[in-house]
Amino acid sequence: MLVEKKERVIMGIDPGTAVMGYGVILEKGSKIELITMGIVRMDHLDDHFLKLQRIFEKTVGLMEEYKPDVLAIEAPFYGKNIQVMLKLGRAQGIAMAAALSKNIPVFEYAPKKIKQSITGNGSAGKEQVAAMLQRLLNFKETPEFLDATDGLGVAVCHSFQRVSASGGKSKSYSGWESFVQDNKKRVKG
Repeated sequence: MLVEKKERVIMGIDPGTAVMGYGVILEKGSKIELITMGIVRMDHLDDHFLKLQRIFEKTVGLMEEYKPDVLAIEAPFYGKNIQVMLKLGRAQGIAMAAALSKNIPVFEYAPKKIKQSITGNGSAGKEQVAAMLQRLLNFKETPEFLDATDGLGVAVCHSFQRVSASGGKSKSYSGWESFVQDNKKRVKG
């Protein structure tokens, strides 16, 4: 029987190639507390690969500092500009790789799912999400960028999914070994 920890640290990331937002919360039973939130700026970098390197290094650094038990990340949404989507997908993949390199399980959430779980409205604006998070986590400061509260929202969304996690429609892996173990028919030896 799997015994679940009474406390867990959840890191949420809103990936981006100009600004990446992140938030870290502590979940104690049914209560959640804000540990930190912030942004990683990359808009001053011209080289896309330097941006990806910064995402990886900053994500690993945050994980080493806050020791999350899990990473929740916003999945890229549908967009008309394929180049923007490709860059966003790379940013997300790099953040996921950083977590997997530390054996931290990764969970993805669609933007509508995150907004729905925080505000009750899947079409809520960033400002509404930020205001609800301020009430939920009792913080006063307004982040400089809404990307910080977007990252925080992903972490809170993951915490709220705990109840339905036992029903398990979403699957996550802590690394290649666990994926291969669970998908033997899909992997050619």
